[in-house]
Amino acid sequence: MAEFALKGEQRVFMTGNEVCAWACVAAKADIMYGYPITPQNEVMHYWTRLAPKRGKKFLQTEDEISAGFTTLGGVMSGRKAFTATAGPGNVLMQESATMAEMMRLPVVYIIQQRGVPSTATVIYSQQELTLTTCGGNGEGHRIVYSTSNHQELFDYTIKAFNAAWTYRFPTFILGDGYQAKMRESLTLYDPEERGIKLVPPEPMIGDTTKPDRPFRNMRNTYNTEEELYNVVMEHQKDWDAMAPKVVEWDERGCADAETVIVSHGVVARAAIGAYDALRAAGKKVGYFRPITVRPFPAEQLRQAVGNAKRIFVPESSYGQLVKVIHGALYGSQIEIIPMYRPGLGITTEEIIAECGKNC
Repeated sequence: MAEFALKGEQRVFMTGNEVCAWACVAAKADIMYGYPITPQNEVMHYWTRLAPKRGKKFLQTEDEISAGFTTLGGVMSGRKAFTATAGPGNVLMQESATMAEMMRLPVVYIIQQRGVPSTATVIYSQQELTLTTCGGNGEGHRIVYSTSNHQELFDYTIKAFNAAWTYRFPTFILGDGYQAKMRESLTLYDPEERGIKLVPPEPMIGDTTKPDRPFRNMRNTYNTEEELYNVVMEHQKDWDAMAPKVVEWDERGCADAETVIVSHGVVARAAIGAYDALRAAGKKVGYFRPITVRPFPAEQLRQAVGNAKRIFVPESSYGQLVKVIHGALYGSQIEIIPMYRPGLGITTEEIIAECGKNC
C-alpha cells in the first residue's frame, strides 16, 4: 500500500476495507478495537499500518464480544473509537450495541456483510439488514448507512462519526463482502479542507486527566419498570427529533413511474443500470434507494410510489428489505414484487429480465 498524506484530493484505486481505514483516519478516529473475521479483516490490517504513523491506537481483543465492549469503553473515555466485523461477529456485538443505545454512546461499527446463517460463507450477502438495524434487545435506536460503492464507504464513514457524536446514538456502516474485497477508484480527501466540520469527541465520564472532575453516573440497569420506561421514552423522543435530520435516500424517475425498483447497498448499482436501460426502452420505471436503512425514509418512499402500480424489490436476502418496505407502506394496496437472492450477487441483466416481465 502506497503511503501518502491525506491532504488535498487524490484519486486512488483501493479495496473497500482499505477505504474504510483511510476514512477513519480522515474522520480523526483515535483507536480501533477489533477481532479478525472475514471479510472485514483488512480494515484492521490497514488501520494497523496507518495508525502508528499518525499517533493512533489499535487493540486486538480475544473475541468480538470484547471488541464491542472495549469500543464502548474507549468512547466513554473520550476517544473516537470504532470497530469492524461481519456475520457471527455482528451477532456477538449486538449486546454492546444495545448497551450503547441505552447509554447513548457514539460508537461507530463497520459491518461487511457475509452469507448467513451462522458461519455460512465468508463471501457476500445482504442478510444482516435486520440484525444491523434492529438487533439485540433494544428498540433500534441507532443510525445505519447502507453504502453501494467505495466513494460512499469513504464519505459515509466520515459522516458516521459526525452523526454518532452529534446525536449520541451508535452508528453503523453497512457494507458487504463485495465492497470489502473488490478494488475501485475513488477520491480521498481531507474533510476539513472541504468545509466539513468534524465533531470533536468528549469524555462521557468527565475529563480523566483531572482527578477532581465532576462525577457523572452512567447507568445501564434500572430498578423499576417505570424508571426504564421513562428513560426509553426520552431516547425515543430524541430519536424522533433526530430521524428527519439524518434520513437519506436517492430517487429517480418516480413521478410518472408505473413500476418503482427499490433496492439498497451494492444491489442498487445493478438497479440503477436496470432503471437506465428500461427507461431508455420506453418503460415507465422509477428507482428508489434508501441510503439510511435506519431511520428508513418511509415518508419519502410513500411519496415516490404514490402514482405507481407496483414495486419491484431485488435483494440479496429473503425478504429482509421487503419487510421494512411493508412497514413503511402500511395501509397501502400497492403490489410488491420481490426478487429474493439470499447470499447471491444480483446483476443489471437479471433485474432487467425479472422486472421487465412486470413493467
